[in-house]
Amino acid sequence: MEIHVLVVDDELSMREFLAILLDREGYTVDQAASAEEALACLERKTYDLVISDVKMPGLDGITLLGRIKEVAPDTAVLLMTAFSTAEQAVEAMKLGAYDYIAKPFKVEEVKILARNALEKRDLKRENLRLRQEVQERYSFSGLIGKSKKMREVYSLIEKVAPSTANVLILGESGTGKELVARAIHYNSQRKGKPFVAVNCGAIPETLMESEFFGHKKGAFTGAVGDRPGLFEQAEGGTLFLDEIGEVSLQLQAKLLRAIQEKEFRRVGGTLDQKADVRLVAASNRDLEEQVKEGSFREDLFYRLNVVQVKMPPLRERGDDIPILVEHFYKKYVQPPYSDRIITQGALKLLMSYGFPGNVRELENLVERCSVLGNREISEECLPPQLHAGKRPECGAAAECELPEEGMDLEAYLDGIEKRILLQALERSGGVKKKAAELLRLTFRSFRYRLAKFGMDEE
Repeated sequence: MEIHVLVVDDELSMREFLAILLDREGYTVDQAASAEEALACLERKTYDLVISDVKMPGLDGITLLGRIKEVAPDTAVLLMTAFSTAEQAVEAMKLGAYDYIAKPFKVEEVKILARNALEKRDLKRENLRLRQEVQERYSFSGLIGKSKKMREVYSLIEKVAPSTANVLILGESGTGKELVARAIHYNSQRKGKPFVAVNCGAIPETLMESEFFGHKKGAFTGAVGDRPGLFEQAEGGTLFLDEIGEVSLQLQAKLLRAIQEKEFRRVGGTLDQKADVRLVAASNRDLEEQVKEGSFREDLFYRLNVVQVKMPPLRERGDDIPILVEHFYKKYVQPPYSDRIITQGALKLLMSYGFPGNVRELENLVERCSVLGNREISEECLPPQLHAGKRPECGAAAECELPEEGMDLEAYLDGIEKRILLQALERSGGVKKKAAELLRLTFRSFRYRLAKFGMDEE
């Protein structure tokens, strides 16, 4: 990539000397005999670096520096003069000059300063790009959709993000609960601090307390050193507790204390530690029902449920499907893109499908089509269940046979649940972990359901 440099000096010999020197370094060099001429060059062309004398007829180099930073703030500037003073140097640096060179100077000094000025400029550009990427990735742009229900979600995030309130996000698996949590964090005052996410259902119960609060050396077998927990890792930032309904009652009590008192104690420790952490929790289960059943503490529920965000399932925001398809298509398919991203027949199949796996399932379908080498999403690349018009079994979008009059409803629903568990085991070849993944359940939750029907050892 060409690097363009502008040399500004009223002395022809100095301009030509620098032009030859910089040209040998591989830069493309232009020359200007005055600040006014330099500004005219800047109107026609973008420069990566300007090297300018300070004392010149007409506008001086300090004034030129100020004008450059107005019209081309990304351009690096080096000033040079035979009459340098400390005051001039300070003023130049305040106005944005990279450095100040005193004449006469050594050739190597100019080379090094030019190289360093360009490297610093590139570093600033990269930092800006990364900040923009983080903002794009974790602001509302991470959530795709323009439907009424999604606009309501955006509005709620916008209101709650600047506060310190705990947030509870409810919704089916695959609806984007973690994206909401990240959007809340990256639009809050804590955005410069850590965002720590944990799936509570994926941590063995015996290790949960240590994972949350850390442990001291020797606290238990295998604790060979002190280890910080999630609360310490998220200090000053946000701790996202996904599938909070999977946490045991014993740990719920300790979580409640950490939230109420804003302090915790490591396993095996004797001293309390302060916790400046914002809690955002999520669940695909009905926590209020769990409270009634006694499997979730009521006081913890109300501590977490200060503001509740409900993520709509994809079947309730079908208007967003075309937008999501385009987004995932551009994520998985390399340019050049097809003029038509999806055929009418394929779009009709997607719009009529129930999507038990929600947005995550739609993304997988688009990725499947890209892996199969399709430049557009057609009916041929979509899996058989979409062609059969298959809906999720007894979900909100399914047409299920109603129980007969007088039939025990609870037994009827248990029968449906058992049949689904058996189907998942059959499709997974009897591998329980895979069956749990097919049903989008945590392994612990799946084992609980098997035990409920005496199927755990089958």
